[in-house]
Amino acid sequence: MMRKLDQKLQISYQFSVFFGRDVFDPRQPLLADLLSRTGPKAHRVLYVIDSGVVASHPGLTGKIEGYRTAHSRTMELCDPPLIVPGGEGCKSDFTAVDAIHERIRSHRLCRQSFVAAIGGGAVLDVAGYAAATAHRGLRLIRMPTTVLAQNDAGIGVKNGLNGMGRKNFIGTFAPPFAVINDSIFLSSLPPRHLRAGMAEAVKVALIKDKSFFNYLYTNRHQLAAFEPEEVEESIHRCAALHMDHIGTAGDPFEFGSARPLDFGHWSAHRLEEMTAGSVLHGEAVAIGIALDTLYSMHKGMLSEYERGQIFRLLTDLGLPLYHPGLAEMDLTQALNRFQEHLGGDLAVTMLNGIGRKVEVARIDLPLLESCVRQLALLDPDYANLPISDRLTGMRQFQEELG
Repeated sequence: MMRKLDQKLQISYQFSVFFGRDVFDPRQPLLADLLSRTGPKAHRVLYVIDSGVVASHPGLTGKIEGYRTAHSRTMELCDPPLIVPGGEGCKSDFTAVDAIHERIRSHRLCRQSFVAAIGGGAVLDVAGYAAATAHRGLRLIRMPTTVLAQNDAGIGVKNGLNGMGRKNFIGTFAPPFAVINDSIFLSSLPPRHLRAGMAEAVKVALIKDKSFFNYLYTNRHQLAAFEPEEVEESIHRCAALHMDHIGTAGDPFEFGSARPLDFGHWSAHRLEEMTAGSVLHGEAVAIGIALDTLYSMHKGMLSEYERGQIFRLLTDLGLPLYHPGLAEMDLTQALNRFQEHLGGDLAVTMLNGIGRKVEVARIDLPLLESCVRQLALLDPDYANLPISDRLTGMRQFQEELG
């Protein structure tokens, strides 16, 4: 006789993303108030900090200590902060995760304690995974320090490590306790990293909000010059759109096959793997956006004018449209890996106009390959060829498309 018991769980998560400046100024109550929400005592906090952030802000650890002194009733530090290597490399083994787990063990932190992660998206991923898997979950406060992390990677519910030669093969879904976007960290970012972070703003505008795309397009030269007001506004609007999707799309833990927030990412992830991270995530996303935008246009879902606007925005922001690795990519394999990562049937997000998306289950591979070749014509190295060779290449491409 077969017997059955059913159980339905409804779990509510809530977390806030704060935007401010110089959060470790002792006069700023935000962090102390956050800790106080969980009870009137001195809460134990382990700080995990990106080594690149420490190098750019050498007084940071001293400021954290000064803040603890000023707010000793609410914060107890697990001295000293743990410094871990920044960049994609820290996600490729368990060295940093093991170090965080050991610090949690040696300081006897519990599920009422906090891990505060300060750094770029890779360090936030590592610290988030470690916090989620120690004691089945410590409270995590993320403090993103890059444009990319402040408007996307740092505000979601995912943590990931690279493994088995795959990006984010290992990971968890674990919402943070809170996120604090401190604009003071952006002042020390290299121009390349500032630019790369803007790709996610372009992405979310393209699939969700035409008015935001228009804002980015209108202010693209100010953004390219890293004008603080425009950069901070783009971060805030991008983060709001990402949070709205996570909270209202009905699939925050991605049980379905479609993942619209990964527009442009199926090829971007593979390009990052192929180049061992030498292409930054935001750069790879920009290239993926360009490829899928071109494909969407040739499938009749996007006008040539809209395609031109998108390419002009990416170019004026200083983002790439192509990388030679794209021509070497096995596109079928990249699509299959993306499908495997999501589970279920293939569902690739394409554009049905600026601000509108559509999920496609089948890809016209010959057309996609032709789009890669057309993007190659925009490569700076190609631009140095004699004009006759460039014209020949364009004619060949037009013949392929008919």
